[in-house]
Formats: sequence, structure tokens, C-alpha cells
Amino acid sequence: MKPEEIKAVPVRHPWRWVAIGIIAVLVAQFLHLLITNKAFNWKFLFQHLFDAPVLRGLWGTIVVTVLSMVFGILLGIVVAIARLSENPVLRIVSWFYTWFFRAIPRLVLLTLLGSLGVLWSRLEFGFPFDDQLGNLFGVQDLRLRVFGFDVNDLLRGLAVGVVGLALSEAAYMAEIVRAGMLSVDPGQQEAATALGMSRAKTLRRIVLPQAMRVIIPPTGNETIAMLKDTSLLIAVPVTTELFFQLDAIGKRTFQIFPMYVAAVIWYLILVSVLLVGQHFLERYYARGTSQDARAKIRLQGLAGEQGGKLT
Repeated sequence: MKPEEIKAVPVRHPWRWVAIGIIAVLVAQFLHLLITNKAFNWKFLFQHLFDAPVLRGLWGTIVVTVLSMVFGILLGIVVAIARLSENPVLRIVSWFYTWFFRAIPRLVLLTLLGSLGVLWSRLEFGFPFDDQLGNLFGVQDLRLRVFGFDVNDLLRGLAVGVVGLALSEAAYMAEIVRAGMLSVDPGQQEAATALGMSRAKTLRRIVLPQAMRVIIPPTGNETIAMLKDTSLLIAVPVTTELFFQLDAIGKRTFQIFPMYVAAVIWYLILVSVLLVGQHFLERYYARGTSQDARAKIRLQGLAGEQGGKLT
């Protein structure tokens, strides 16, 4: 006897259509707001979106982001290696560093560094008691200082911005790098040691290249966060910065809201570019791994990042 045909009844999802309808209404209302509300002043916005001061601020933001991340990553690697060292002094010092700079908000840190001139108006390096020594031997105005600098001249503007952001970023990168290094099988290091490789060479040739699969995803997130945190430099202030220039144009022309919208547009563009670069970097370092393994690596990296920020 011929079996009856199976009548498959598709599963209905009425709530999906309800959700689509609600989202469509919200999107339409948002677009209507963008088009009809005069507060956006789109003509004024696009007239000043590519002004020369804005473009200089855009370049300054990119420079600060790159320099802060480069110095932050390099210092973070050093701190991570110190935290994994067998030397208890290095472990304690590196732990204290990560604890301190992860506890201080970046806005507070930048403001504090910009105010260090209150403690020292000028720093000089050399023999500390040259005046007393000169009086002892009867020499007037004896100066045994090698060099010195004015603190207010050094720690201001772009310099204090890069220093503050790099010091803060190094604390987070140290935890990310440490999580990546711990994800490498210890047998890899043991095999390298058995082959006669030094610890430094093992880190450079064996551990760090394999740890990059875990390090890259959260490092990309940190780079995006760093790009956005450059807006905090308005408190220093750093005049060659994107948000500072847009804010200055808005206050000078009494069109503050359109310039804030322009800042949103610029940051959306910059972050989108970084996301594309992060995608290709992740794909490059994930070569030879399956899709499931890539997902696991990403989750491990994000877990290490979040753990570093919460602990």
C-alpha cells in the first residue's frame, strides 16, 4: 500500500511581522525627525563638516589614536610579561600598575597629568645638592645639573594626551596580552626550551604569534574605544582634536547641536573604517582554524578583555 504523502505545514511566526511593523514605524518616525526638524540645520552642518580646522582636528585625532595604541600595546606587552614572570617583585609591580591605571577614569587621569605643574614647575636632573656643595667649597652658583625642562611646557596639549591615554591603555592591553599568552599550550614553551631557545626568543617566535589569535579581537575593540576616548582630550585641552574643533565651531556660531551631529557622523565613519580593518586582521590571524574554533577564540579573547576590566 502506497504511504500517504506528508503534508508539511509551515510554522507561522505572527510576532515576527508585528516586530517588523513596529520597527518600520519607528524607522519612519526617525527619518521624519531627521528631515523635518530644523534643529539639525543640515545645510549649515555640511557647510562646516569639511572645514580646514575640522580636518586638522580629524588628523590630530588619528595621530593621537595611533600613538596612544602603539605605546599602550608595547608597554602592555612588557607589563603582561612581568605579570607572568617568576620574579615576585616584577609580578607585584606589574599588578600594582594594572590596578592603579584601571581604577582611574581616563578623564580624571588626563586632568591630573595636565595639572602636574602644580607639583613641579621645573624638573632638573643632576647632583641634587649642588648649592650646598658650592657653599661648602666657597663656589658661588655652582650648577651640577645635566639637563632640565619646564613641566608645564612638556605636559600639555598633544603630549599629555598621548601619555595619559597610553598609560591607561597599557593596563588593559596587559590583561589582554596575558590572556592570549595563557591560551597557548604550555607544552609549546617546554618544547622550545628543550630545543635550546631562550625565554625571549620563545616569547617572540612561539608564544606571541600563537597568542595573536586571542589578542587581535579585543585589541580591535580597544582601538575603537581609544578613538572615541580621544574626545576626552577636550578637558586638557588639545586643540588639534576633532571634537574640540567641532565644539568650537558650534559655540562660535551658536549652532552647537548641528556640530554635535557632525561629530557623530565623523566618529561613525572612522569607526566603520576600523571595523573593516579589524575584520581582515582577524581573518588573517585565524587562518587554518575552523569556524567553531574562530568563534571560541573570539569568545576567549572577549572574556579575557572583560575579565581584565572587571577585576
